[in-house]
Parts: sequence; C-alpha cells; structure tokens
Amino acid sequence: MLRVVVQSASGIPSRKFGVPDPIAAVLYKGEKKKTKTVGNDLNPVWNEVLEFDLKGIALDPSSHIDVVVKDYETVGKDKFIGSANISLRELSSGQITSLPLRDVPLVNEKQQAIGAAINLVVGYEPPAGAFPNSDQPDGEVSYGDPDGEDEEEGEDSAGNSQPQAGSQQAEQARPGQNPNPKQKVTRHSGKRRRALANKPQDFQIRIRVMEGRQLPGNNVRPVVKVNVCGETHRTRIRRGNNPHFDEMFFYNVNMLPSELFDESIVFRVYDSHSLRADSLMGEFKLDVGYVYDEPAHSVLRKWLLLSDLEDSGSGPKGYLKVSIILVGNGDEPQAERREVNDEQDDIESNLLVPAGVTLRSATISLKVYRAEDMPQMDDAFVQTVKQVFGKDGDKKNLVDPFLEMSYSGKKMGTKIIEKNANPEWNQVMNIQAKFPFMSECIKLTVFDWDRLTTNDIIGTACLNLGKIASSGGEIEVSTGESEVGFLPAFGPCYVNLYGSPRKFSGLPEPYQELNTGKGEGVAYRGRVLVQLSSKLDEKVDKRVDDLSTDDILLAQKYQRKRKYSLSAVFHSACMLQEPGEPIQFEVSVGNYGNKLDCTYKPLASTTQYSYAVFDGNHYYYLPWADTKPVVILTSFWEDINHRLDSVNILLFIAERLESHLTSLKTAILAKESETCLVEIWLKLVNHTIEDLSSFQLPVLEGQSNLTALDLQIRKLRDASLLSIRRMAQRIKEEATDVKDTVSDFEDWLERLKQLAEEPQNSFPDVIIWMLRGEKRVAYARVPANRILYSTLSEEACGKFCGRTQTIFMKYPMDRDKGLKIPVQLRVNMWLGLSAHEKKFNSFAEGTFGVFADMYENQAKVIRTWGTTGLVGRHKFSDVTGKVKLKQERFMPPREWDWEGDWFFEPERCLLTEADAGHTKFTDEVFQNETRFPGGDWSPAGQPYTDVNGEQAQSPGEMDCPQGWVWEDEWSYDVNRAVDEKGWEYGVTIPPEDKPKSWGAAEKMYHVHRRKRLVRPRRRTSDAVATTERRTSGDDWEYSALIGWKFHRKERSSDMFRRRRWRRKMAPSDRMGASAIFRLEGALGVDVDEKASKADSTKLFGANTPNVSCCFSRCYRYHLRVQLLSKTTEVVRATLNPTWDQTLIFDDVEIYGDPKTVARDPPDVVMELYDSDQVGRDEPLGRCTFPPIVNLNPAVAVTPRLLWFPVSKKGRGAGEMLVAAELLLKDGGIRPVVQLTAIEILTWGLRNMKSYQLASVSSPSLLVECGGEVVQTAVIKNFKKNPNFPGSVLLLKVLLPKQEMYTPPIILKVVDHRPFGRKPVVGQCTIDSVEEFRCDPYCNDDMVMSAKMAMISSAPGDAVITIEDRPIVSALEDTVDWWSKFYASTGEQEKCGPYLQKGYDKLQLQRGKMEEEDEDPSVVGEFKGSFRVYPLYDDPGVGDPPRQFRELPESAPQECLVRIYVVRCVDLQPKDNNGLCDPYIKIHLGRKTLDDRENYKPNTLNPEFGQTYEMSCFLPHDKDLKIGVFDYDLLSRDEKVGETVIDLENRLLSRFGSYCGLPQSYCVSGINQWRDQLKPSQILQNLARLRGVSAPGLQMDGSSLSFSGKQYSLQDFEANMVAHEHLGPPRERLALHVLRKQGLVPEHVETRTLYSSYQPTLSQGRIQMWVDIFPKSLGLPGPPYVIEPRQAKRYHLRAVVWNTTDVILDETSITGEDMSDIYVKGWMPGMEQDKQKTDVHYRSLDGDGNFNWRFIFGFDYLPAEQLCLVSKKNRFWNLDKTEFRIPPKLIVQIWDNDKFSLDDYLGTVELDLLHLIPPAKTPEKCSVMMIPGMLGTSITKAPPANSLFSQKSVRGWWPCMIEQDGKHVIGGKVEMTLEIVEEKEMEEKPAGKGRDEPNMNPRLDAPNRPDTSFFWFTSPCKTMRFIVWRRFKWIFILSLILLLVLLFLGIMLYSLPNYISMKIVKPYS
Repeated sequence: MLRVVVQSASGIPSRKFGVPDPIAAVLYKGEKKKTKTVGNDLNPVWNEVLEFDLKGIALDPSSHIDVVVKDYETVGKDKFIGSANISLRELSSGQITSLPLRDVPLVNEKQQAIGAAINLVVGYEPPAGAFPNSDQPDGEVSYGDPDGEDEEEGEDSAGNSQPQAGSQQAEQARPGQNPNPKQKVTRHSGKRRRALANKPQDFQIRIRVMEGRQLPGNNVRPVVKVNVCGETHRTRIRRGNNPHFDEMFFYNVNMLPSELFDESIVFRVYDSHSLRADSLMGEFKLDVGYVYDEPAHSVLRKWLLLSDLEDSGSGPKGYLKVSIILVGNGDEPQAERREVNDEQDDIESNLLVPAGVTLRSATISLKVYRAEDMPQMDDAFVQTVKQVFGKDGDKKNLVDPFLEMSYSGKKMGTKIIEKNANPEWNQVMNIQAKFPFMSECIKLTVFDWDRLTTNDIIGTACLNLGKIASSGGEIEVSTGESEVGFLPAFGPCYVNLYGSPRKFSGLPEPYQELNTGKGEGVAYRGRVLVQLSSKLDEKVDKRVDDLSTDDILLAQKYQRKRKYSLSAVFHSACMLQEPGEPIQFEVSVGNYGNKLDCTYKPLASTTQYSYAVFDGNHYYYLPWADTKPVVILTSFWEDINHRLDSVNILLFIAERLESHLTSLKTAILAKESETCLVEIWLKLVNHTIEDLSSFQLPVLEGQSNLTALDLQIRKLRDASLLSIRRMAQRIKEEATDVKDTVSDFEDWLERLKQLAEEPQNSFPDVIIWMLRGEKRVAYARVPANRILYSTLSEEACGKFCGRTQTIFMKYPMDRDKGLKIPVQLRVNMWLGLSAHEKKFNSFAEGTFGVFADMYENQAKVIRTWGTTGLVGRHKFSDVTGKVKLKQERFMPPREWDWEGDWFFEPERCLLTEADAGHTKFTDEVFQNETRFPGGDWSPAGQPYTDVNGEQAQSPGEMDCPQGWVWEDEWSYDVNRAVDEKGWEYGVTIPPEDKPKSWGAAEKMYHVHRRKRLVRPRRRTSDAVATTERRTSGDDWEYSALIGWKFHRKERSSDMFRRRRWRRKMAPSDRMGASAIFRLEGALGVDVDEKASKADSTKLFGANTPNVSCCFSRCYRYHLRVQLLSKTTEVVRATLNPTWDQTLIFDDVEIYGDPKTVARDPPDVVMELYDSDQVGRDEPLGRCTFPPIVNLNPAVAVTPRLLWFPVSKKGRGAGEMLVAAELLLKDGGIRPVVQLTAIEILTWGLRNMKSYQLASVSSPSLLVECGGEVVQTAVIKNFKKNPNFPGSVLLLKVLLPKQEMYTPPIILKVVDHRPFGRKPVVGQCTIDSVEEFRCDPYCNDDMVMSAKMAMISSAPGDAVITIEDRPIVSALEDTVDWWSKFYASTGEQEKCGPYLQKGYDKLQLQRGKMEEEDEDPSVVGEFKGSFRVYPLYDDPGVGDPPRQFRELPESAPQECLVRIYVVRCVDLQPKDNNGLCDPYIKIHLGRKTLDDRENYKPNTLNPEFGQTYEMSCFLPHDKDLKIGVFDYDLLSRDEKVGETVIDLENRLLSRFGSYCGLPQSYCVSGINQWRDQLKPSQILQNLARLRGVSAPGLQMDGSSLSFSGKQYSLQDFEANMVAHEHLGPPRERLALHVLRKQGLVPEHVETRTLYSSYQPTLSQGRIQMWVDIFPKSLGLPGPPYVIEPRQAKRYHLRAVVWNTTDVILDETSITGEDMSDIYVKGWMPGMEQDKQKTDVHYRSLDGDGNFNWRFIFGFDYLPAEQLCLVSKKNRFWNLDKTEFRIPPKLIVQIWDNDKFSLDDYLGTVELDLLHLIPPAKTPEKCSVMMIPGMLGTSITKAPPANSLFSQKSVRGWWPCMIEQDGKHVIGGKVEMTLEIVEEKEMEEKPAGKGRDEPNMNPRLDAPNRPDTSFFWFTSPCKTMRFIVWRRFKWIFILSLILLLVLLFLGIMLYSLPNYISMKIVKPYS
C-alpha cells in the first residue's frame, strides 16, 4: 500500500481575474487520485489521504509520484498551476516507511519555479514477502518517441507509464530492447541518411489525416490541427469519439535539409466549441528527420497514440491514423496501399508511441569549471588612459565572459566574471529532459557581457549526444559481455572554441558569424573545462548552483599539463594567385605561436618573408629552393594520447579498408574477370579480418585524464570491432556474389569512421595562416591526431606524422567555395611530447640551420650612403625595420651557443627580379621630355623613369642578364593611346612634377611628354649562378623607397639600402635535429627605450631565431600526365573534350629522399578552363589526383587510367580520365582499343528553339565520337518536315574495349543560314554507349527500338495492365469498368464483388524511370537511336548486317488521338481551404481542348472519367500536353501541373504502344475491339517489320505458325468460358500470339504532374491512357465508356422501441431520481438531418417507451461501400464538396431540460458495414459488446455483419458514457434497423416518427405509465401523481389535525361564555 497525505500548499500565484480554487492530484503508474477543491485560497489546506493499491508489487528505485496542482473550473478544463516529481527511491530500499516532504517547489510547463510549494507525507507498506529492491543501474531505459525536440509543455513529466498501465510493459527494458515487441517505437535509427547538398532545397511534406479512434470525452466535436515549419492546417469539425476525416495537407518549404530535419510535426486534436476556446484532447510530436529516415521517406497508415503532455501520466488520449510523406528533389512519392479490411486493422502493430507517454524523466547536469585563453572583446581605451597616467593597464583581460548552455530550446547561463580572460565559474547547470534524448546537440556558447550593447559571442561548441551516449543497438552481433549502451557522459574535459581571428577591432567584424558555430572556425578562441552527466528519474531543486569544494578538487587532476613539441618544415608553396606583398606563414596551436597573442613567450612560429615568383604558366610560387623554412612550437596541454592513439588506429584500419574497397570498385567498373575480382575481394576480406584482429587499442588502466566516457567508448569500440570481424568472417564463408558484398564493406567503413570520432579531444587543431604583409589571407586547420607521434605502435602515430602532406589552404568564409585556391602547401609536420623529442631525429630530413638575423639600414643623402636620412627606421633592425636591435644584446637560447661570428648574407627569397619564372620578358623604360608652353621639347630633369615616374636606367646602361639574350633592339611602343611616334602628352599641375593623365594628341598647353621604350628578351638557360657568401660591401640590397622591393644591383634611382647580418647557432649538447625544440623566447632587443620594448612586445616574434632546413641534393623527376597538366591544346565547342595527349614536365625538382617521395607523392592538380577568344578564360573546375612514382626507370610501370571527379565550388562538375607518373622515362598511356561500328538512326529534330533571334530553318546533325565525325543531309524546310532525308549513318571509330574508358557520343545541330553562316544551335552528350551495344548477328527485336530523345516523358510512369475478362450481363450492375480498374490498383474495397466472382486479379507495373531535364538551356530534341558493335580488324572479313533495316514512313501523317482521363491522385492544393477545383486542359500542337465546365469542386482526388478525341499531324504535333488546372471564379485559373507525352514515339514504337492489346477479341459488348487493324493484320505487319516470314494461319483458325513456332487456339482457351461477344477463332488466335510478342497490353498509365514553379517536385499524379490511330488506316472501333460511378439512393429506417437502465440524472422536487428521456440519432456527414424522438417524461426506473421511427436518406456507392455526401463547407461557398465516408449511425440518449441545457446520458456508434450484433434481451446487453472497451481489445474484430446484406436487424445496444475516465453504460436502447432502396421506399412507404403513412411496420402510441407527463402542462396529473401519491397521508393527517384544532378553537372560544352562563344562570 502506498499512502500519500496531501497536507497543504503555499504561495499559489493569483490569477488575473479572481483567486484560484486549487485542487491537487497525485499520479502513480497511470493511476490518478484527486483531493477536494479548496475555494478562493492562495494557501490551501487539504489534509487528505490518498491510497494506492500496489497489487503485491514492491516499489523499485525508479518509482516516483507526480503531484499536479490545478485551478478547478466548473465549466471547461481545469487550468494547470504547477507540478512536482517526487522520487520514491528512499522508500524502495525498505529502510524507512514514511517520507515527509516539506516545501517541495512547484514548476510550470517550462520547468521554471513558480514560487509555490507543497507539503506531503508519503507512507509505504511493503507487500508481504517482498524483498527490498537494490538500486538498479542508470543504464536501464524505456523507449519512446524521439520526436526531435522535447515538448514545450508537459515537462513536469507527470507519469511515465506505458500505454497500458499496470501491464508487464511497465517493466524497464535494457538498452537495445523493446519492452513491447508489437509496438512500433519511434526513435532515431542508426541508418545513414542520403547525402543531401547543404543548400536550401525544395521539399514537400504531405500529411493525410484519416480517422480517430477512442477519443476521450462525451459528445465531442473533434478537429485536428497539424503544424509543420510554422504553418498550420486544420481538418473539418467532426462529431463523435471515432471521427472519420480523410483529409490531406501539403506543406511546401525551401530550406536547408539539416534545418528541416530538426523541425517537428505536431498533431493536436481539439474538442471544438463555438462559444469558447477549443480544448486540447491529445497531442503527438515527431521530427521530420524521423520521417526522412523511414523507407521511401514515408510513414504510411500509422496510428499515433495521443497523449496529454501537461499530464503525461494520465495515459492514452485516443488514437489518430495518419500518413506522412516527405518528397525531396527528384523523389517519387510512395503510393498508399489501403488494406482489404481497413476498418479492423491492427493498431498495436502500427502504433507510434509519443514521447510524453513512455519517455522517462532525466536530468542533464553540466558542471562548468573554468575557461582559458579568452580573447580581447572590449575596447582598450580606458586601459590606454591608465597607462598614459602611469597606472597599470590590463589589456589582456578586456573580456567579461559567461557561458550559456542551450538544449532543445531551453537556455541557462553561468554567472558573469568581469575583466578575466581565464575565468573560474565552478557552477553546475541542470536541465530537465526526456530520455531517450531527442535533440542531438547541447550547445555551449561563451559570451562577453556588455553593459550597454548586446552581448558578443566569443565562441560556440556543441556536445553531440549521439557521440557521448549509446543505446547499444549499434552492435548487431552479441558479444557475450555486458551491454554497451550508456547514458550521456562527458569529461571533465576541455572543449575548444573556434571562430574568427583573435585580433580585436571596434568595427563590425566580417567573420563574426563564425563565432556562432556556423561554418568552420578559422582561429582558436579559448577553451572551457566542463563535465556532463545525466541521471534518470531524478529532479533537482536548483537549475544553477555552485559546485562543492570536492567537485572542484576532483577536477584538478584533469588540468595537469605536459609539454608538447611541434615542428613544421615547409617544402613548397605554390598556386599563389598573385605576387603582391611578401608572404609568410604562421603556425599556432591554441595561443602558442599566435602573433596576435602576447601572453606566451615568443616562439619561432613564423617563416621568413618571401616574394612570390611566376611559375611560367598561370600561378606563382615561393622560391625557397634548397633552404626550406622551419617553424618550431612548444606548448602545454593535457596528456590525452590514449584517446588520440585509439583514433589513429581506427583511422588506419578504415583507410586500409577504403583503399582495398576502392580497388575492388575499380575492378568491378572495369569489368574484370571473375577470377580477378575474387582475388581482389579475398585480399580485401583477409586484410580486414587481419587488421581487426592484430591492431589492438591502447590499454586504459593507469592512463592519466581517464573519464567514465573513456571506459564506455572503449567498451563500445571493442564490441563493434568484434562484431565487424565476425561479420567479415561470416561473409568470407557464406558470400556467393562479390558485388553484393560491396554495400557491407561500405557499411563497415562508415561504422569505423564513426567509431574514430573522439568527443573528448581537448587538443586544439594546428592552424596555419598565410600572411601577406600583416594581413591574414588564408588558413588551414590540421587535426592534432593526424600528426601526433605515439610510442604505442606505428599504427597509433598520425597518418602524416613526420610525413609530407599536401594542404590546400582556404579563404575565411569563402563565398566562392574554393573556386580559387589561395595556396597549395607541402608541409612535413611532427608533434609529440617533449619527453619523446629525440624520436624526431628518425623522422628529420635535411640539415637544420639556426641563425640570428639582423638588418643594417642606410639611406642616400646627397649621393652619400649613411644613417642620416633614415625616417622611421633604426640603424639595426629586424626584417620589418620596426624593431630596434643591437648585436651586443643578442643572447642564444638556453642550451644553444654561437658558432662563428656575424657575417653578411642576402635573403634570396626577398631578392626576386620581375623576370623570375618567365621564359620571355620585355624590359621597359620611359623617355621623358619637357618644355615651356609653346616652346621646344628638351630632355626632362629625369630623362628616363619607370611607369610610376621614378628614376630608372637609360636604355644604353641596361645590360642583358645572365642566361638571357636580346631578341630585338629598343623600339617605342605604339600599341597604346599615343601618336605615330609613340609620344603621349600631359600637363603638370603643381605641386606635382608629373602629369596625372595623358593624351595622344599634342596641344599648345602641354608641357610634358613621354615615350615607352621596350626591348624583348628570352631565357636561354635555367642555370642560375650561385652566389657565394661575401662579406664585402656587395651584399647590400637596394630599393628606390623604404619598404619597396629590393634588388641586388645598385641603380641611380635607389635611395635606400640594407644588408642582412647573420650569426649561426649550434646546440651545446649534440642531440641531433630535436635540439631545435629548445629554441624558445626572443634572442635580443634593445631595451634602452620604452618604445622599443613596447614595439617588441607588440610585434611578437620579430626577433626569434630563423630556422631552416637545407637539403644537400635535389632530385630531378619527369612527370608525365596522360591528358592534361600543363596547358593542353584548345579543343573548341565541346562539352566532352578528348585531348589524348601525354604532357611532360621536364626536370621537376623535388627535395628529399626519393623513397619518402614515393610514399607521399605530391598531388597533381589539374584545372579546366573555357578558352575565350575575347576576355579571360573562365575556370570550369579542378581535379586532384596522386601520381604513380617509379624510382627505377628500367622497370616499366604502366599506371592505370582512372576517372577522377572534377569539382567546382564544392560541387561535381564532370570527370576526367587521367593517369600520372613521376619517373625518368618517356612514353604514353593509352587503353586497348578496337575498331567499332556505331550505327546512328537519325530520325529527326523536334522543338528547336530560336537561335540568335532567328528560328532554325535548315538544320543538319553532326555526330562525333572518338575524334571521328559524320554529318547528315540538310533538312530543306524544317517547318514542313522535321525529319532527316536519310535516316541511317555509319561511323567507324577506334573505341577502348573497356567501357570505363569509352568516350561519349556528341551530337551537334548546325543550322545552314544565308551567306554561308553555320552556327551550332544545340549540342547533346550521350555519356555511356553501353546500353546501345548489341550483337550484330543476333536478330533480337528488343535491341531495335528506335526511341532516343534529349527530353523524355515525365519520370516514374506506372503502367497498370488491365487484362480484360468478359463480363456477364447479370453482373453488370455491380461490376463495371471501374471494378477492374480498382482491382488493378489494389483498392480492393472499391472493386466490389469483382475478385469474389473469380475474375483475374490485374497486374500493376512500374514504368521505366526516365530523368526529366528542366534545364532552361535545353534548346531542342533529337529523335533517333544508336547501335554499337565491334568490327573485325581484318579488312578481308565482311561487315556484319546493318541493324536499322525496316523503317517506318517518315512523311507527316494525320492521326486521331483518344485521351482517356480516369482520375487524379494527391493533387497539390491551390485554394486557401487546402483543396482545389481541378479540370483538364489538353494541348496538342496548336489545338487546345478546355474542359473547364466539368471541373470537380473542392477535391484533391478528382474522378474525371472523361474521353477526349483530337486530330493532329505527326511529327509536327507530337507533344501531347495534359494539364490539370484549378478553377477560380474571379481570378485567373492556376495550373496545378502537367505531363507531356511524345505521341510520335508511341506511334513509331516497335512495341505497338499506340493502342494496347486487350486479352480477348470481342466484336460486341463493353470490351469491343477498338483498333483499326484486326489482330491478323497487325501480326502480318509485325512479321514484315522483324524480317520473318508471314504467319501461316489455317482457315478455321485452330492453329497458326509464326517465327518458327506453332500455336494452337486450344492451348490458349482450354479453360476459358465462351460467350456471345467473342469474335471469330482466326482473330482470337492471332491476338493470343500477339500478346506473346512483347507488345504493349491494354493499360492505364499513372503519370506524375510537374509545374514550372517547383520543377523537381511532384504536384500529383494523373491516371490515364492514350490511343493513336492513323487516319490512313480507316476508322477505329468505338471508345470505352469510363464515366464515374453514380451513387444509389438508400434509406435507413431506425425504429426506436424502448430504452432501459438509463442513468437517472435528475432529482424531482419530491426527491425521486428520474430522467426525462429522449433518443437522438444521425448519420455522420449528414448532421443537418438529426432526428429525435418525443420525450418519455419522468422515467423513474430508467425505462423509456417510444415507438418512434427515424428515416435517413443517403447516397451510397455499393462497390466502394462508402456514402457520398455533398454539402457546402460554408454558406458562402459556391460549390458543394463531395465526401466519401463510411455508413454509420450514431444514437444518443439525452435527458430533456426545459430551462437549461439538455444532459447527455450516453451514445452508441453503429457501423452499418460491420454492425455490432445486438443482444436479444436487455440483460445480455453489456459493455463487452463494444470493441475496445474494458477487457476487450481494440484490435479484436467482433463477429459483425453488414446491414446491407442483412437488410433488417432488431435488438438491444448499449450506450456508453465516460465517467471519471472510465466508460460505463449510460443506458440501453432497443431498435430495429432496416436498409431500404429507393424503389422499395416507394413500394413500402413509411413516415417519420408516428406520422402517416404509419406503416411497414405500424407504430402504436407508446404504452407509457401514467406517471409519464410534463408537470408544467399537466397540473391535474401533477396533483394526482406527484402531490397526492407522495403526500396522501400528510394531507389526511393535516385535515384531521385541522378539524381537531378547529373544534378546540371553537370550544375555547365558547367555553368562557358557557361557564359564565352556567354560573349566572340568567334564565333560571
């Protein structure tokens, strides 16, 4: 027994109007008990005891009760005030029996405290023999629905029971198990979603709301509201607890897939009321991503279990049946299949359980300890002012951080710590949620608090719950160990923040968006130490609380740091876009090495500046030659090597598997032999098993920084690897087909990559920045684990640890998505613990040199060099000239010594001349002359200058550089705006001494002119003279101005010079290359001046050591690329170029060990350009691939040609067939080719658009393949006949034998125009010729189809084959054409007795999927086909026979076209009411047929049943466009969608698709033959077309020979029943033979409708077919009649005889229980025809007598078993809407009240098709008769019968009413139900009630007792039966008493007189 004493509450918040009336409810496992109501009290006192019977089951540790306090409402639903969840864990232990609870806080729906509290005492009496429960592990979970996000309301989690309370489902299930095997549990599955482009796309969500079951409440009027993406649709209002809706809603959205999948679909069912707000009955949520993960992206015909989220413990609130379909670009919506018996489908097996009913309450706790390295976020103005006045200014702490936690719409934050870049919060935040967790991400955002403006975001990180928790369901094979599922856990561990660069600016930051987590962060912005844990069934009082000291101390051990060392050797930097300013690279890990941060000691983290040099082709590179810059970093981080080692081992296994899998796929693509495939496959399987067995993950025992998540992830990884290994072993033993196993390998690969994701990776990424001058241009992020060294094993080292890798840097927030590459780097990086530094020696290549650099600066003043003219520069400085240095201040780092003295050496990377990298160059110099206005010209003061007007050498002084030769003499340039002698003129405006603009014509006022002199030269040798080290004055570098580019040779215009001083350093102890890691701190700075010190701090690392790596030898390679690498020849006017070139790169210089290069070769980057004669070439895409390295030229290695993807802006832009080899050998790479014939059927051109504003008039066709071209004859007049004069072309070409190398076929249309112009007006590419390959000697008509079009018909056409069966006349009333159609589509409930009669079940076929191209660049269509077959190389062998022989006539012909439109399905709504008014519009050529008059109002599934006839000329009018339009009275009709059919293809098809073949040949009846030719004639034409002999048919038609086979009529018609409609045997046999030839049978097509508004999304489907008859062949047969079915008129007669056991709802004035009973009835959908009986007044025993007849007329479709209801939705609607609803009768019992609303007493809903059998007597009538009530199952089908077959039935039915949440009998009603047809209604008339004609049967007046009357209208009866009967004795006694009193009164009145008379005796 569980006893809850609800004592009191305090602090209840008051309402806006009045004081609440609190009532408390306690819920335990679905059972709910309430207290009494306390009126108008904010501090109510109840003191009530509520007891719960535990039924012998002891409490378990997860037990809890929910207390809900509401405001009692007399009318309507009680209003929620607050709730509390109380755990009974302490009571379950058995140690205590009473649990007093004081001031338990109440929370609202959003889990926020409302300030109120409640006091309780919970007592517990354990059941006899029960043992105390021990605590169960938190890993036990119960499953529910992961509908995206948690509910906004109902978070009080009141009760978390299963749908059936008290059943065995309440037991908890282990992770990975489902407590109810029949119950469909909605949860995130582990399946992978199809990769969708992360860009906004069109999506369509279709939701069909079908029906509801068992909705709660009495006399409800339910309406369903569906909300998706902020858009809400609602159904029509229905009546009853089992409403039928059948309405469809469309939601069209355009958004990112990732955002759409996080949206929720919310179903809410309301009880609609007209005078007050709708009240929520039940609700269900699920996320869009769940629907997308389901098969075919759809949830079809599922039942939703509705629940009350505010009070989730109250159990189910009914069921709602829905279908949800999500349609994306190119998706075909799945067609719904209705069940045979849809009314009695199994709810439990198709049930989606909502979150609020079965999810357990959970608490997510996030402990936030501290943060590090927060960047500056506030202005430093105040700190600068402090420094000016001599006070300390703390600029590094200009940030006020706080952390915000966000989960599923809930947010909470820590306290704000002002002015602290390393804050310590030490707080815990608790969020209440549901388990399993629905939202995948917990977002952590660090803000900078601002007083006046909005808070700035510092950085954002996400904790992905999918990575830090596991359900255990991922493991397919049982491991035999404990379960691997675990709850979310994390840390204590640091979380790194990334975002915009750290440089602070008061202006708006361009990369601020990166700090919100959108896009890839470009810089490290700090880190936060957090710990996450989660607990089930627990609630906490405080949302944010301070951490205890123990927790803070416990986290200390996770903050221990170790020293790491990083080395990066830059081997090359190429593909630079432009030269510009000097370039350097910065490498940083966290803040270590970042130039913008001055909190850490300076490090050699940047390369020296270098100028870019032209590469001779398109890009620039940095000329590092044999001296490669080196970057050194040391940093301090936590030791998490055990995590990163595991990641690297898993990635190693995954990459090996991927490599082998790629080889297998390539072999399959190349169609290698089975033996070769098996060999590659076995290698793949064996290596996989070997890798999974041999490579062990690191042991965790004894590791530092070990967390609970580490242990759980290790257990999960071990189980997963074991599972994959066992599956691999099983596949090895059982697999039979190599190709079938590819998907398994791909799944394993994906699983391994998922396992390799490490959520607790606190090691920041290595970030490389490219700086151009001081500006940050491009970045790259390298995960630390990829370059990390491990002592565990070689596999545990990162893939690129100590290995050279290629890195393509990126622009921050690149809008062009990689269209341009900033730079391609080749970097060798090594990262490891400083304790393992010496291991670096084995990885190091080359010789490391460490120097101290210093520049001596001088300026020229009056032709003398000195320091006098230096402005803003120091005598000795760094390379920038901004930091003052002195030689004596330089000190080598610790453990390093000087080696030698200072010497001079110029920086070669900064001395690049303008001609560097060029093979041809033009020197230029400008000759200048001046004059006075009108005077003579004379040499100017500076006679020779450069283009900027600065002094330059004269042409005579210029010498040709070494390695160059002059090509011509000096000449003046006339290709400019100059006069004929090359002069241009200008005017000087003081104070300028040079003109600003120039003109070509001389004027009198011109005072300055100049002439450009040029002289070309070319390079003769690549040899560059080596510059020896000199210490003389020749080592100066010169520049015209400070900061300009420097050059070696002094010029007369130079005004500034400098030279570099260097001094070498060497380590004091000879420890090898690893000594470079000891280089920490600055070498020296002049600290005499304060400014210098400040500058040195600001310009971080300006005087750090210069580290470089010198290679003693340069290896020269040849790179040859088959196809493209340098610049190929231009292939013009094609989309499918074939270069067939081998490009050679001579003398490719690569430094380093050749074996290292062979292991990690540099990638070859290939770029495609569109060559434009005018303007710049346009980039088309980029392709990257590795070359095959051959180190031994004597051994020939032939690299394989492979297709590599070409990408542009991150998207696919084509493919390249290419192979590259790095070697010392010439040659080519070509596939094996064979002479091949390509036969082209060129039938004609269609729908050619205008080109250059002129229509195409005389086109011809060019066909290209493999470099060969063939051309058709010219069409003389395209408008008269668009077909080619000659139809067949032959092309002989050498094609590769392997299909993967085959070039495409290119078609070009050339228009022959006047004056010899022949523009290409269209082009098409056929990528694969495999489908056209054939055996030329095999006479197979299946390969002779003549259909090939650029634009095909709509995709996904379904073909319904209708095999006719003769219909006997007796069945024509019930079986019609629609019966066959519905039987074909599977809608068996609509086909009537068609299948029961034994007719054939028809076949549903899916048509060929053809992709529709809606590209606006399509300019026309080519109609034709191809045949590809090999030819013999021996010219003596003859060619095989031609494939295209018998061709139809190509001249235009007139045809009759019949279009049969059956119906449309799921049309897109166009009206505001969610419906449309569709009608058909047909376009054929210039003719239009508009059927607007016959529109179908207010429907999405119209049944047209229309036949249209049109005539046309083919091929001119070949496109038949069938459009569906929405009728609008006032506005323009809107197109819903259309489909296009190519009639010419059908007419010319060899499969006879112009008219389908029926199953039987009939000369009369509904299946009468409708083709122009008889079957025998069609068979003769087919024989001629296929080139076989004519069919031999006997005269009697008994046998026939065709194509070498003999056929007999008896074989086809052995079991067939003959009837009078059949034709002669001769034609019947010919038809049977035709149906064996693969010709098109009679069919109905299901075609998808498309619109230009959403060209990739289906707008619905149309079911129709087309017949085409050439008029030259005569008249066709009569058309089919497919008019829609007409409903029949029926009448339902319901005679209400009696009622009994009716609830006595009222008390009379005399105190009797009574009811004034009447019965009301109606049919759903026809509520306007409600009828009710007269009133049986004053029923004292619940009995009522009526003898009253209801008559309901309705239209019924017998074949579909549905009622057809037509009515207006609103009174202002113009048209009636048709509904099809099941025939039902609703009968209700009411209590009549004259002066108030009538009281509802009960209802029964009777389905006329599945009628509940009535009870013969009222005693047998019980609640058990109603399915789904009490003990009955909702899925059990009662033994029901159809009233339409029974015609009449009489008996008793129970009427139900809901009381206290339970269904009880409100009364029993005796009725006779009878179905009467319209004709019978006239023959056997009857009136309503007891009106005339009162017959069939005659109803007598009810035999009611005399007490049945209305008191107000019968006063006499009232006195007799109410007053006298009840108060008779009172009246009699009162009368006697009155008489006695009267007697006494008279006696007393007369007694004094009498006595006095006696005494006086006056008369005596």
